[in-house]
Amino acid sequence: MTTTPPRALAVAALVGALAGWLVVVVANAFDLLPPRVPWTAPVALVLITGLVGVLAYSTYQRIQVHKQRMDPSRAVAFLVLGKASALAGAVVSGGYLTFALMFVTRIDADAPRERVIRAGIAVVAGVALSVAGLLLERACKVPGADNDDEETPELDTRQ
Repeated sequence: MTTTPPRALAVAALVGALAGWLVVVVANAFDLLPPRVPWTAPVALVLITGLVGVLAYSTYQRIQVHKQRMDPSRAVAFLVLGKASALAGAVVSGGYLTFALMFVTRIDADAPRERVIRAGIAVVAGVALSVAGLLLERACKVPGADNDDEETPELDTRQ
């Protein structure tokens, strides 16, 4: 399993951007109000980012700093969680960024301003989730292994 390449993150962000754009366009096409961004969305992203970040830090400390062994199934689960978090953060960031940009021209009104502010906070939280996921993914590498080529990172599967 390879580490998440930047191209995959860019594609995920573009897919999210397309989804954010479609939400506004479809709502306008059917003369509906585009949805508001509830505060729970950015708050949930911040909480998930914090959990993934703490897990990345503790995994890094355990494997890289203290050179302790980790159960192979746990290491794989952490690697998959890191990859999923990185991609999900990119999708969320792209979607909320496009959604917010659709309302920037009408920022003088209360509802569009609220959408832009909350979506902007969600964008920042999504980027942070991507970074935390990438850090968790990289924390799972075995110290001293030849991982400079980024082709085949190894997990700490020693028991």
